[in-house]
Amino acid sequence: MTVTATYTIPGMRIRDHVSEVPLDWSDPTRGSIQVFAREIVDPMRAGEDLPCLVYLQGGPGGKGPRPLTRFGWLGLALRDYRVVLVDQRGTGRSTRVDGRRMSAFATAEEAARFLACFRADSIVADHEHLRKSVFGGGRWSTLGQSYGGFITLTYLSKAPEGLSDCYVTGGLPGLDPSAAEVYRRTYPRVEAKNREFYRRYPHQVAQVGRIADRLAEGDVLLPDGDVLTVRRLQSLGIDLGMKPGYERMHWLLDEAFSGDELSATFLHQVLARTAYSDNPLFAALHESIYGHGTAATGWAAQAERERHPQFAEEARPLLFTGEMIYPWMFQEIAELRPFRDAVEALAVRDEWPPLYDLDRLAANEIPVVAAVYHDDMYVDAGLQMDTASRVGNVRTWITNEYEHDGIREDDRVFARLTEMLREMGAGVRDIDGADRNLSAPRQEGISVA
Repeated sequence: MTVTATYTIPGMRIRDHVSEVPLDWSDPTRGSIQVFAREIVDPMRAGEDLPCLVYLQGGPGGKGPRPLTRFGWLGLALRDYRVVLVDQRGTGRSTRVDGRRMSAFATAEEAARFLACFRADSIVADHEHLRKSVFGGGRWSTLGQSYGGFITLTYLSKAPEGLSDCYVTGGLPGLDPSAAEVYRRTYPRVEAKNREFYRRYPHQVAQVGRIADRLAEGDVLLPDGDVLTVRRLQSLGIDLGMKPGYERMHWLLDEAFSGDELSATFLHQVLARTAYSDNPLFAALHESIYGHGTAATGWAAQAERERHPQFAEEARPLLFTGEMIYPWMFQEIAELRPFRDAVEALAVRDEWPPLYDLDRLAANEIPVVAAVYHDDMYVDAGLQMDTASRVGNVRTWITNEYEHDGIREDDRVFARLTEMLREMGAGVRDIDGADRNLSAPRQEGISVA
């Protein structure tokens, strides 16, 4: 482990760490990669032996946040914790996986075998290495946002001895992973978000139709030379599950045309939102996070889309899609093309190691508090509640006050979960080196406005 820098951002004392870990934790002979972690503490408490809270970033393929201020949950956490922000393997300042790296593989199977090393089980092993080798080896708390909640359940399955308690926001995964079931539930929710968008901004029905008609004629190029197709336009709907998503979409469309042609402003913004330049692993691994046992994921989002003609490119009003990854993306999007053969191989793979230990989760004693967003576009609330009923010592708070990004939009989410944890007899006030009360009964807090 190497400390690469120590510095201060107003209100935050920061240390950057880089650690070498095996590419494949089951076969260390396959070489190593680097994992980057950023440690943040209140400057006034930098010399104190504070407990650690590690943030499990959403994704897959998500790097840790780059904080500008102590706004939101981070400011609250820094009152009591040393906060650890990790760039998940393959992202950010960890050894990055991008199109250049994927172009180096000789065969599709070799590339797919490489990508399979970047799932939640490997991320958990990385975090355990950091906990033991960098942060003193004591138990730490986790805050899992979205896919970070998936990682949390894998952590509880594989290394619960490393955890003191867990926060989850919008991210309890189904315990019987099935990409087909996930997308069967997802499309109706995405359609509902489209209806709400057009209800708020009814004039955009005609505007979106006009854009789609122009794209259908062909020859509209993005600044990187990719052709902008109708289906790529539809993929902008991934943003509709976030609180400001409707408004971001509205203002994007507001400047779509310059005369009769699509404006440079619009085309540059579409490229930035759909290129996956910053997070190609999000697309490359998206369905693989549901790989489990002997079932192939099989391009589940594409198969389910074909059952919903209302999402056709010719349909009007044109519906945007959501957090779906399609095989055509690896042909039409420049950054993703080098991943194409590998993801095709992953889509038909029918041997996956299990990510969740159902018996261990049922007997879990680590306190878990989870915010379940009732109208979450990305992670189905029904599946989340089924999981909560099957994992020991979980307390849930169900609310439709927030969208999927509630933890980022309002510090009250973290405050509410902190209070729930304390009511369970856990939380930062109990960190004194002694055993905690890990036998609090399951409760459900419900707040549907």
